[in-house]
Amino acid sequence: MKILEHTSLLPYNTFGIDVPAQVLVEYASVDELRQVLTRYAGQPLLPIGQGSNLLFTRPYDGVVLLSRMCRAKALKETETEVYIQAESGLKLDDLIAQLVDMQLTGLENLSYIPGTVGASAVQNVGAYGVEAKDVIVEVEALEIATLRTRVFSNKECRFAYRDSIFKNELKGQYIITSVTYRLQKNGPLSLGYGGLKQVQATTAAQVREAVIAIRRDKLPEVGQLGSAGSFFKNPVIPTDHYQQLAATYPDMPHYEVEGGVKIPAAWLIEQTGLKGHQLGGAQIYPKQPLVIVNANHATSQDIIALAQLVVDSVQTKFGIRISPEVNYI
Repeated sequence: MKILEHTSLLPYNTFGIDVPAQVLVEYASVDELRQVLTRYAGQPLLPIGQGSNLLFTRPYDGVVLLSRMCRAKALKETETEVYIQAESGLKLDDLIAQLVDMQLTGLENLSYIPGTVGASAVQNVGAYGVEAKDVIVEVEALEIATLRTRVFSNKECRFAYRDSIFKNELKGQYIITSVTYRLQKNGPLSLGYGGLKQVQATTAAQVREAVIAIRRDKLPEVGQLGSAGSFFKNPVIPTDHYQQLAATYPDMPHYEVEGGVKIPAAWLIEQTGLKGHQLGGAQIYPKQPLVIVNANHATSQDIIALAQLVVDSVQTKFGIRISPEVNYI
């Protein structure tokens, strides 16, 4: 266990925002996590993964929790499937690299997403037509109030688009310690979304290579240019609203989903003319308008103001309200 007091969170968030935390604790086991929760009972707690989906707006007057639990193991194997249990602090991309080497399919479309296994369940991360919920079997978590372990089934997690029960009803009540995924042995590949439609791939390894190439071309490298990856969610609008817009924008990309039609937020933002726009030290990334970057010592206020400009501009032009994926802390 490692405890740091009055320490900068600059190394712990991908936006590169320098704010202090009252306490930061790194723990390497469930027993250590129990000790931490006992020691700091009653204080504000903030579990973070790689800090890739949050924006610190002020000093954090509480305890930042960082999982260093990074092991993975096979729990069960059948003729066609393998169940892998991974601990919360393991980087999701490191896990996917291991799975691809084992010729297991299911998560390869999520390659190169900065974040941890634990965060994959909280956020229900997704990319290129695949979401974490598609392969998650169960989530193990520690209840903060009782220090008891609880196992949540996929259904109990109430997964939705970039959402789960851990972001809503149970927010602040549990800390995820492990996630179990069900992977297929050389199972079917998902190549029907976005840039993967043109990819000729027959293995998970080839899909992973293609996804990494696409992401490297469109997104800033973590550690080189501060960002939180995709800043906005893709909105889902009623079918009749889509049909009205399609009459004016017949080439508007869209995907039919449950509840309506999903429109890529990147396309909407690009149509507003804000691609590359800079406000203070924050900028809409010139290669991908879905991303806001810390271009020149941006403050959190710069980033928030630019994000609001994007939201307002899309609302004015299309009558669509987009919302951030990023959590403001």
